[in-house]
Amino acid sequence: MPQTVQTAAGARTKASWLTERRRSSLTAYLFISPFFILFAIFGLYPILFTFYLSFFKWDALGPMEFVGMENFQFVTEDPLFWTSFMNTLLIGVLGTVPQLMLALLIAVFLNSSITKFKKTFRVLYFMPNITSIVAVTLVFSAIFGNNGMANWFLGLFGGDPVAWNSGWWGVKIAIATMVMWRWTGYNTIIYLSGLQSIPTDIYEAARIDGANRFQQLTQITLPLLQPFIVFTVLMSTIGSLQLFTEPYVFLGQTGTGSLREEGITMVNYLYSEAFGNSFFGTAAATAVILLLFTVIFSMFNMWASRRMGGDTDGGAV
Repeated sequence: MPQTVQTAAGARTKASWLTERRRSSLTAYLFISPFFILFAIFGLYPILFTFYLSFFKWDALGPMEFVGMENFQFVTEDPLFWTSFMNTLLIGVLGTVPQLMLALLIAVFLNSSITKFKKTFRVLYFMPNITSIVAVTLVFSAIFGNNGMANWFLGLFGGDPVAWNSGWWGVKIAIATMVMWRWTGYNTIIYLSGLQSIPTDIYEAARIDGANRFQQLTQITLPLLQPFIVFTVLMSTIGSLQLFTEPYVFLGQTGTGSLREEGITMVNYLYSEAFGNSFFGTAAATAVILLLFTVIFSMFNMWASRRMGGDTDGGAV
């Protein structure tokens, strides 16, 4: 009898703990657990291991040797790293600023009431974004070859041929053109969704007050599009800092190698240190520095967007 009473009491305690609300919560957590498990294995663990590895010297075969901050010192004192940093910034500016301006103009054009076949144009502008990066780079490698279409087009206007695959500015312009061609349609769709979210009553009231199209663009469209502009600028900045495939394939296809100073980016430098020189410690340190630069540029973008939006108190509530 005492044992039966104890068993019944334990069952009542378990039943009282596993209430209907807790059972529902456990079921919900069970359904979403695969994402967090996969993220912990393939996302969180590599990030934490990269931070850990940045303080060690390791060639992926032998034992790891703790070296402290030597990897960071080596990277920051390497002239090639700072060359890759400047290349990343220049290619980012050349590929991002014209891209966003062109995307906004195309979005305004597609949102216009006089434009026909809007759905067809949306598909055509978005197609480059879903095209293989390697395939795009191979095509542009032919376009920017010594006897490619780019130099042929310059020759029509009496211009001299440009060494797109070896010149200091030629490589950067060619890679920036690939980036701009691939991502303009993506940002166009984002801007177009923002334009369609603006009530038409605002434009009608502005026209009644005598505002022309330029005034409507500067006083209504751009201020209301600011959240979308901030998003595209932020994502484009992060994407430009992570640029890898375009310069790697472009320079490799032209026979100059992917580590020429004209086109090497920070991710190319990281890849070379890890898989070219087997210096995984310095590669991890480069990844940490790249993360720091990404955070800094992202914070600067957010600060600049608040300033342009009239928030001068630094976002304080």
